[in-house]
Amino acid sequence: MRIRPEHATDIDAVRTVDLAAFDTRVEADLVEALREQASPLVSLVAEDVTGVVGHILFSPVTLDGPPRPGFMGLAPMAVLPARQRQGVGASLVREGLERCRQIGAGAVVVLGHADYYPRFGFVPASRFGLRCQYGVPDEAFMALELLPGAFAGRSGTVRYHPAFPSV
Repeated sequence: MRIRPEHATDIDAVRTVDLAAFDTRVEADLVEALREQASPLVSLVAEDVTGVVGHILFSPVTLDGPPRPGFMGLAPMAVLPARQRQGVGASLVREGLERCRQIGAGAVVVLGHADYYPRFGFVPASRFGLRCQYGVPDEAFMALELLPGAFAGRSGTVRYHPAFPSV
């Protein structure tokens, strides 16, 4: 298996993965909307001899206060059900975080499973004085500073790209 940037030729395969991994088409529609509307994006696929088996997307998020570039949100991540619990998702997260560092992102937030994301260094975002624009449990909204001090002097509500509530 290898992790690589998503190409235009992967769009149909990514949608297939999203539709197989989630109960509704919301995440698949979100990926398409973010491709069209958000920048910068970090969009990676996991590929094996059978084709695309996983996908992860990072898009810009904003934090209350003066504009400051470099915060990304991880969402969504999808792995074909037959390939789940085999390290595909973990490989996507690790490579995605590295790509975010490479483009100069200072931090990443995720709304996800409190038992999964801490293995990558995510902690409850409330430790940085951050809260999610959506009413979610504290332990489900997490943050990771890619650059130490990225959240220093910052606090407030993290807002995802407008494409999120529109799908």
